[in-house]
Amino acid sequence: MRVSDIMSKRVVTVEMDDKLSTVKDIFENLRFHHLLVVEREKLLGVVSDRDLLKALSPKLGTPSETRSDVATLNKRAHQIMTRNPITLNPQASVLDAINVFNTHRISCIPIVDPNGKPVGLVSWRDILKTLAPENQGA
Repeated sequence: MRVSDIMSKRVVTVEMDDKLSTVKDIFENLRFHHLLVVEREKLLGVVSDRDLLKALSPKLGTPSETRSDVATLNKRAHQIMTRNPITLNPQASVLDAINVFNTHRISCIPIVDPNGKPVGLVSWRDILKTLAPENQGA
């Protein structure tokens, strides 16, 4: 089985200079845990919902919020993204993806075409879904 068979094909991207307020809005309104950071359609990084939580002030949205807490929303995606993420091509096997997850402490693998354009995303949850009994022909 190839990663193209199990990857999420709905790729949501942001640009390097998009504000964290934009990233936060996307995470709050869509059911995603990872955003791909691109420039001219080429993958440059990944921002996870955990990266965002670490970058924002914990006082944000509370009665004790200050101007500096709100200012954390003005940081840019490139300031918190993981640069040069590990990627696979669509023809890679699911076993290749499992090996990447077992070798590196990551929670998603961007799937890119030969030009570096993101075409999908594989998470460890996608891998687990393929192992479920109902997907094994049992």
